[in-house]
Amino acid sequence: MTTPPSPPAAERTDGSSVRIGALVPLTRPGWVEAGQHLLAGLELAVREVNDGGGIVGRPLELVVRDTAADPQRAAAAVDELAHLGVAALAGEYHSVVARAAAARADTLGLPFLCSSAVLDALTEQPTEWVARLAPAQSHGWRIYADFLLSAGHSRIAVAAEPSVYWASGARILRDYLAPRGGTVIELDMRALAPTAVCDELVDNRATALLLLVGHPEPAVSIVKSVRRDQRLAEIMIGAPAGQPEFAEWATLLGEDSTAIPFLRYLPESLSPLGARVETALRERLAEAPSFVAFEGYDTVAVLADVLRSHGANRARTAASWPRVAVEGTRGQIEFSRTPGISVWQWAWTPVQVVDRDPARPDRFRILHAG
Repeated sequence: MTTPPSPPAAERTDGSSVRIGALVPLTRPGWVEAGQHLLAGLELAVREVNDGGGIVGRPLELVVRDTAADPQRAAAAVDELAHLGVAALAGEYHSVVARAAAARADTLGLPFLCSSAVLDALTEQPTEWVARLAPAQSHGWRIYADFLLSAGHSRIAVAAEPSVYWASGARILRDYLAPRGGTVIELDMRALAPTAVCDELVDNRATALLLLVGHPEPAVSIVKSVRRDQRLAEIMIGAPAGQPEFAEWATLLGEDSTAIPFLRYLPESLSPLGARVETALRERLAEAPSFVAFEGYDTVAVLADVLRSHGANRARTAASWPRVAVEGTRGQIEFSRTPGISVWQWAWTPVQVVDRDPARPDRFRILHAG
């Protein structure tokens, strides 16, 4: 591996803190609630690392930067954090933003453990510097496609906004469903108002509508329009990207928030470690933690293990990805090279399709697992 030069602050031996740069969407148009959960997991794990003696006696410090779902802002933050001497980068929820951060980290020779972003092509070329905890989009969305087929849906409409992430999701669904008798009908949300979506669904005889759009808008308005159209009483609304995971969804939509299946990256039952972390996260967030909070915790657990073993040397950290073996909240974390994936990948975290229970909107039902 060719090691780019590090700034003088990159490796400290004076007993000062070991710094991790954290990229998190904390303001709009970023998905703020996801960012808050991600940060809660990161912060909890840092606190526990420091309570346990830190990194060989040195405290672990989180240096947080708000990406606000802006790729350029994220790339600039990577430059700043590299100059500040962080040992590694962690975090990010939005795939397009994580891709910009990963490209910059690769250029600078800064290890980046991506917590939540799922886009398969996180970097244009294979890189040794980036690893990822979240499952690749092609893996999770194929499981979602299996769920659609098993539920009897073969005419599936997708309400889509322009984005590399949404386009990738639509392509995965189309490529997987077409050989199995499924049809994907794309509705361009640049041209359609939420109410016009209903007419398209009727005209195309769709039995399912997938929301490949931003949160809260236009997703919330689309759901309200479809739920109020008597012609569409039998249609299933789905949200593979996970919009219904967070409490804001239930607050904005009330009863309409339920029975909308989405992808969640949790096992059917948590290990003792996962259960302990869930309790601590619930206390920190004052609500049930999403899978994104667990991703944040696991990110720091992995980086702390690597830093204890190899010190705050960036090249040694990046070289250690294939030797990671860490107990995470959702299983044993190990990284490998996966076909079609350009970064070191945990293959795979547990994947579920769940929805909010109409009888109890604060409770989730597991509909399918893969």
